[in-house]
Amino acid sequence: MFQTTRRRLALWYTTVTAVLLLLFASGFYLYVRNTLIERIDDTLNHVVEVIQRSLVIEPVNFHSEGGQLRVNVEASFRDNEATGEDDHIDLEWFSPAGDLLWSTLAEPLNLPLHSNPMGETVQVKLGEGRLADALVLRQVTHRIETGRQVLGYLRVSHPWFEVTKPTRRLFFDLTAWTAFIIVAVGGIGWFLSGLAMEPVRASYQRLKQFTADASHELRSPIAVIQTNVQVALADPDPDPQDQQQHLKVIERLTRRLGRLVDDLLFLARQDSGMVQPQFGTVELEDLLQEVLEEQQTLADEKEIQLELKMTAPEVREAVTVGTAGETTAIAPSHPTWTTLQADRDQLSRLFTNLVSNGIQYTPAGGQVQLSLERAGKPGHACLQVVVSDTGIGIPAEALPQLFDRFYRVDPARSQASSKGSGLGLAIAQAIVQNHHGAIQIDSTMGEGTRVTVSLPVMQLSERLK
Repeated sequence: MFQTTRRRLALWYTTVTAVLLLLFASGFYLYVRNTLIERIDDTLNHVVEVIQRSLVIEPVNFHSEGGQLRVNVEASFRDNEATGEDDHIDLEWFSPAGDLLWSTLAEPLNLPLHSNPMGETVQVKLGEGRLADALVLRQVTHRIETGRQVLGYLRVSHPWFEVTKPTRRLFFDLTAWTAFIIVAVGGIGWFLSGLAMEPVRASYQRLKQFTADASHELRSPIAVIQTNVQVALADPDPDPQDQQQHLKVIERLTRRLGRLVDDLLFLARQDSGMVQPQFGTVELEDLLQEVLEEQQTLADEKEIQLELKMTAPEVREAVTVGTAGETTAIAPSHPTWTTLQADRDQLSRLFTNLVSNGIQYTPAGGQVQLSLERAGKPGHACLQVVVSDTGIGIPAEALPQLFDRFYRVDPARSQASSKGSGLGLAIAQAIVQNHHGAIQIDSTMGEGTRVTVSLPVMQLSERLK
């Protein structure tokens, strides 16, 4: 499919370029040809003007005044002798009646005489029979008058090869260069169409992989739900405890499917640009406290300690939430330094995903710590949240792929928990990008993982620009 599309793009590109080149080459050829013809016509007309000024005109009868005039041919054309050159200009002088009186040509042209100062192209044959030579000339014919009396006709001829020779050379050059450029454009078009198709190919592959992964994630719980329903319906004498167990499984799987559908819907809206963050004033300290309180029950089950540390711009202060749910807080010296403009719901989802991942992949008795501090220069400040755990860690070769959708590290982390769908970090990255921030993951196998989220502190008016 992609090769066919690539060939079509290259073919269209080459065809359009070829048409444009042919139009340009044709126009350029006609322009040069017409320019050469105009130059020859101007030369012939200039010769006529020079000859006309040099004509010796005398009265037919010297004894009468105001009588008829005639041109003294011998005196007027004595310096114009015939030559054997192929590119010289030939002259012919005709009487008022059209009789040829004088010519520089070796043989008469035997062409009908008519006045044509605009120029014309004629073809004549010299000689007789099959051995006759064809001669093509460019001619202008002027009627020479003095007052109302016609003195005669002057026809000036120029060899046509003065036009055909350069135009033929130009035609072959334009043809060769046009063919070369079309071939080159075809190759370039094939290369550029490949570059243009690469993002489409990559997007199609991601969509294909995304669809396959989503189908797999949806198929498994649906199959389990269907199995439990079939088992429950197949029992003619159902046991209430077994029925309750089947319903618990179905309820747990439907919750999992609901979370998966929500995640897929969020990412689909994110890709289509439908997710528009609702910026408002958010107190990040309070939001992180709420996230820890919501995750405290899961942490208590695994005896994992949750801790939030805050480093104020001037005074270091900490807030700790223990496994027993006890909270110790010290009032900060600068109560507004943790305030930023953001979408509260998206940030809550972001840090919930990160904290739940830390709890999920941290062994019992471990620790998940959040640290909040202000970083950056004045005017470009940001709030930096670090979520670190003492979990099993992530292999270094898997770090570049962590934000890929449905990606899960195998085998250690997959064996640690099968509840995730592989969309949490993809959603986290999308949320951070919506807030023009940055997210980075560092991990060491067997020691733990550190996720750093940087969110710029900006005024609401700057966010809406």
